[in-house]
Amino acid sequence: MHKLIVLYPEPVDRSAFVDYYEKTHLPLAQRLPGLRSWRYSVEVSPDPDGNPPAYFAVFEAEFDDAEAFRSAMGSSEGRAVASDVPNYASGGAVILDYALAGGGAA
Repeated sequence: MHKLIVLYPEPVDRSAFVDYYEKTHLPLAQRLPGLRSWRYSVEVSPDPDGNPPAYFAVFEAEFDDAEAFRSAMGSSEGRAVASDVPNYASGGAVILDYALAGGGAA
């Protein structure tokens, strides 16, 4: 399994971010070929001391493997998703992708 994480720093306008993200960007992302699952949150908790979180929002997606992820991002749908990010992420985005290893049920 291969995972994509996108971390979004605080945007200039939270409401505009959420509106565009939910109505425009997520429908684009859902079309990525080979996408197995996805989820997101715009309710990132403060740190244990009550300080604001480093990120405003987080997106997670899973693909079968690195090849499937790279193929998805290289597709026309993947290029559309990537080129759409500046339309809503005024704070930028931190993108991580990695193969999952280990783990299990708690």
